[in-house]
Amino acid sequence: MDAAEERGVALHDAIRAAGDRSIKRAVSSATLCRRVAYGSAFAYAVLFVAAGVVHFESFHGVFTDLGSMAQAVWSTAHGHFLESTSLTGRQATRLGGHVDPILALFVPLWWVWSSPLMLVVVQALAVSTGALPVYWLARKHLRSDRAALHFALAYLLYPATQFNALTITSGFHPVSLAIPLILFAIWFLDEERLLPFAVFALLAAATKEEIPLAVGCLGIWFALRPGRRVVGLGIFSLGLAITLVDFLVVIPHFSASGIDPFTARYADLGTTPGGVLHTAIHDPGAFVHAVATGHKLLYVALLLCPFLGLWLRAPLLFLGAVPDLAINLLSSKSDQTVIAGYWTAGIVPFTVAASVLGVARLKRDPDQISLYALIGAASIAIVSPITFGVMRGDVGASLPSNPTRVAKARAVALIPPDVPVVASNQLATYLSARRNVYVFPFALKARWLIVDRHDNTYTDTGGYQRALEKLDGNHHWRLIYSSRGVEVLRRRAPAGR
Repeated sequence: MDAAEERGVALHDAIRAAGDRSIKRAVSSATLCRRVAYGSAFAYAVLFVAAGVVHFESFHGVFTDLGSMAQAVWSTAHGHFLESTSLTGRQATRLGGHVDPILALFVPLWWVWSSPLMLVVVQALAVSTGALPVYWLARKHLRSDRAALHFALAYLLYPATQFNALTITSGFHPVSLAIPLILFAIWFLDEERLLPFAVFALLAAATKEEIPLAVGCLGIWFALRPGRRVVGLGIFSLGLAITLVDFLVVIPHFSASGIDPFTARYADLGTTPGGVLHTAIHDPGAFVHAVATGHKLLYVALLLCPFLGLWLRAPLLFLGAVPDLAINLLSSKSDQTVIAGYWTAGIVPFTVAASVLGVARLKRDPDQISLYALIGAASIAIVSPITFGVMRGDVGASLPSNPTRVAKARAVALIPPDVPVVASNQLATYLSARRNVYVFPFALKARWLIVDRHDNTYTDTGGYQRALEKLDGNHHWRLIYSSRGVEVLRRRAPAGR
């Protein structure tokens, strides 16, 4: 071999070695990104489970919704399907207000861990897993593990995600589970794996009545693929049909009044589909008036701006967010347009997934654009249930030595199991594993009563204080425990008994 050939061989070997090193670095980088993404999801789950435990142990759980959900699961386990005690003291199935039969799937877990805290823990774990399909979807469409990591972290830091992992305003709501379920459904539909898609889509549809329509909108997105028009339109039609049945048949059938109990929130627009259509035709300005408020514009900004409008580049995928956006923005109930609640659950998965596809359509460096999205989410990540919990003093209130916590724990322990009880909103949560638990001041059949005079979760605080004053003068109840504003009373037996 002459000198020229030797130089050629050496050059070839050098190029091959450089290529091998490049491949190894790429593989190493991909492995690192994957491990960071999965590890972040795990750490996030641990953090929010811990925060949920602290929140619960500080006696900050509320009967609406955590306690009523726990009671519905307990009732289902004891043969009364999704039954709970309403705020007016009536025993009724949850189907008269919300269609969320997924709660029945918690019964086996309840047999293992009979506590409302179980629901809080499952919710945190479930929402955390949503980072996985986000990572997979971004890696597939952006062809970059680094960009995929950016989106997975953005999903976790996104305030709307955080407040569904730990819903401090209500404790737990099954619709929060729709976030990971829809994200998994999007992933499997994108992979054209229709059987697992159907499983996750049906589970998501069982979390709340408008979610089937949201999932059905994925069919419109899917229908544009070659040869998938029939399947896509079938998905949309089925989702629309289920939502219509939920709203027009199931809820009115089980509702005590025969109508959806939440229609009053839309009274200015028409409380029926026909009424809304009439308003849309004859007074479209009413819709603008209902939406164009500073409060709602701030809500939209916190909800949609973190992803920098990238979701606009994939409008058909984002279409699934429209049902919940409309339900929230058109409502007169201000709680529906705050970021700190479960009302965003039907919007989060479509916003994140559409943003991923939006980056893919920009034809620009996905690593850079995805980093901007991560910065957008991180810039307001401090708007978090963790921060709110620290500010409220959850950690100190949850310590076993905390005198107020000790008083509440002792008071709750005095109530016998299974007996009907009336309790103030927060304490009712910790007594929800029974057939009848009334929220004070509704007593009805209860023979035991427990109240926290400092419960600040009542909307009508004046009414709550007046009810407590009436209780002080009620000789039908006998005080048997009192400490730090927490009282336990027992109804006196009628004379002659």
